[in-house]
Amino acid sequence: MSIPQTTVHTLTLPTNSQIEIFYRAAGPKDAPTLLLLHGFPTSSFQFRNLITKLAGEYRVIAPDLPGFGFTKAPPRTEFQYTFDNLGKAIIDFTHALNLTKFAIYVFDYGAPVGFRLALARPDAITGIISQNGNAFEEGLGKIWDVFRPAWAEPGNKEKRESLRFLTTFELTKSQYTGGETHPDSIPPETYHLDQALLDRPGNVEIQLDLFVDYRNNVTKYPSFQAYLAKYRPPVLAVWGKNDVFFIPAGAEAFKSILEDAEVFLIDGGHFILEGHLEEVGKIIQEFLKRRVRG
Repeated sequence: MSIPQTTVHTLTLPTNSQIEIFYRAAGPKDAPTLLLLHGFPTSSFQFRNLITKLAGEYRVIAPDLPGFGFTKAPPRTEFQYTFDNLGKAIIDFTHALNLTKFAIYVFDYGAPVGFRLALARPDAITGIISQNGNAFEEGLGKIWDVFRPAWAEPGNKEKRESLRFLTTFELTKSQYTGGETHPDSIPPETYHLDQALLDRPGNVEIQLDLFVDYRNNVTKYPSFQAYLAKYRPPVLAVWGKNDVFFIPAGAEAFKSILEDAEVFLIDGGHFILEGHLEEVGKIIQEFLKRRVRG
């Protein structure tokens, strides 16, 4: 069997010529579409292996959010880096690609972006795969306590500065290796690439903006939950159960709204695609076949 080829592209947003979205794509253009939305501190690179696994049956598209990966975006003096604006960029991206029906895979930051997309285009969403992609307060691990002082006083420079440690190499690496039984199996190029992109001039300040703005995702959780209750999309929650950021209660919480939500807890950490691709890939393929393809 031949391995589907992944190609890379850029798309300048018609609504903002300063944003040039970099994205990876694979699979037949007439196949059901799956949009993959990455998180912090990574990019569409995190999906490189999953894309290959799914592209035989699906059109798979994975963009880099503004401020991440290889997407070109203006400096923070010319563009406000908020989750509302990241969501708007991805909404505009889906329109520019003429995507009319698609499932979404939401991970970490990809969840608040993806749920904003679902709120804006509810009739376009054919299903949701949440991989440590949170929409419930009970899904926030204790580590989020370090963010709360900055959320309480978003204009406080000292409290904003206290979050800078989250952009260091040690923290980036730990997001990949933490919670993994065999951390030596994690390819080092993953966290080294992420850190190299974080270390670009001006990028840490963008990340600090987003850390502080994350409070506005938490306040939107009721809206995300109302969307789930009203439109009842097929939902798969496949989470690394040892993730310190988004804990298993967040996966189980989908069942409080959608009794047919499917929940799988994997014995891994935040980036389970790196150490558990075969297990997670099989779960996703079976879900898409049963609940999305029809």
